[in-house]
Amino acid sequence: MNSDSRTTLPAGLAASEDPTLEFAFELDAGLDPPQQLGHTGIGERRIINITGGTMKGPMLNGIVLPGGADWQVIRPDGITDIDARYTLQADDGALIYVNAPGIREAKPEVIARISAGEIVDPSEYYFRTAPRLETSAQKYQWMNRRLFICKGIRLPSGVNIRFFVVT
Repeated sequence: MNSDSRTTLPAGLAASEDPTLEFAFELDAGLDPPQQLGHTGIGERRIINITGGTMKGPMLNGIVLPGGADWQVIRPDGITDIDARYTLQADDGALIYVNAPGIREAKPEVIARISAGEIVDPSEYYFRTAPRLETSAQKYQWMNRRLFICKGIRLPSGVNIRFFVVT
């Protein structure tokens, strides 16, 4: 195949199809202190239980149910691998499962400040997840068919997560 035989899209088509982010909702969740399991061979393992919270926005309102957690590994390079799993309950009672892998990156001194309970400006660290949402509720079936990107902000006893739908 000739490397110059690429298909060229009609003018304007590529830009009209580029994905954008649309704000869906944000949640504020309380967190227990981390359970420190120590070095497990792949990094420092810790588990942070989710105690509950609230969510609000143009696409979803309700609560964060207690019982979920974030299973984290702090890698030798300082990156924190996030594996958060929890349940949302919409105002109408519908349950929505969230499986949110992601990463947090910050300089060691910033992590120390966060760990000490200081409120740190989110511009000093990178905290993003790419969750998949899953529900059987007919009203929210669209969530099963969309991708989301989230921006997280770590607070002294919790987290604020802003959900955006990739259009």
